Amino acid sequence: MNGVSFVASRNPVDQAHIDPVIQVQANFASIMPFGFIRSLNNPEIIYNTERQWFGETFDGAAQYIEMLHGNKIKVMLKPQIWIWRGEFTGYLKMSSEEHWQELEDSYSKFILEYASLAQSTKVDLFCIGTELEQFIVHRPKYWEKLISEIKTIYKGKLTYAANWDEYKRVPFWNQLDFIGVDAYFPISESVTPSISEAREGWQRWKEEMEGVSNTHNRNILFTEYGYRSMDYSGKEPWQTSRDQNNVNLAAQANLLTALYEEIWNESWFAGGYIWKWFIDHEMAGGEDNDRFTPQNKPAGMVVQYYYSDE
Repeated sequence: MNGVSFVASRNPVDQAHIDPVIQVQANFASIMPFGFIRSLNNPEIIYNTERQWFGETFDGAAQYIEMLHGNKIKVMLKPQIWIWRGEFTGYLKMSSEEHWQELEDSYSKFILEYASLAQSTKVDLFCIGTELEQFIVHRPKYWEKLISEIKTIYKGKLTYAANWDEYKRVPFWNQLDFIGVDAYFPISESVTPSISEAREGWQRWKEEMEGVSNTHNRNILFTEYGYRSMDYSGKEPWQTSRDQNNVNLAAQANLLTALYEEIWNESWFAGGYIWKWFIDHEMAGGEDNDRFTPQNKPAGMVVQYYYSDE
């Protein structure tokens, strides 16, 4: 899977939005409709509302999938939760049994609705959740039951997107088809890591991933991976802060090159989805941009080179 994380927009997708995905040689796209929660201890998921951007809704996801499928690009449907102010979803945790049950009911309604969309649109892969560690730790029986329910609706392949420091502890990999990892592993402490240094930084994580893959007899899938185009971007690749950073296009390109060289052809590896890819390609990224997207940066050529190599 040579994938892009295709970011929801306020508009429907047209052919001009899909052409750059084809040009970068991607054969998969991750579609990410959103549900919203007001705080880390609030059990209600609000979704599919008038106030959301089109691409974040049920109809929007369906339209994006249809356009991608029409261009022979396969899809992973990956419904996500956004907590107000961008709080980390891994900390979502209720303070009472009553609230836990409300959250379970709310999450089931949300995810099963999208499971039915996954089935009706015949997507190749459905992601049952993203970075929800505390929810899983505290309610493992719920998740086992939820996966069984999803399987009665959706007949394709399943994964869960675990954070890079969480995936080893997820208890239900044997119920899914891929071990999903949001692969923001710390790789290098340098301002601009060289390719060889970044490759070296992958060694311990490769060993760990291969071990987890062998234990569960499942391939690893990078449900998200990527680096910002800024100084020290291999140090804490999960950092999303809006603070102004020194743009560093070489750091991003080198880190991606090292990832492809070290990981992409491993026998236990299934592929991944680069974070992130915006639908308005002309307006996205660029050489003054310090964010994750590789669009209109040297990193974009790196992605295209390795994605065309398959």
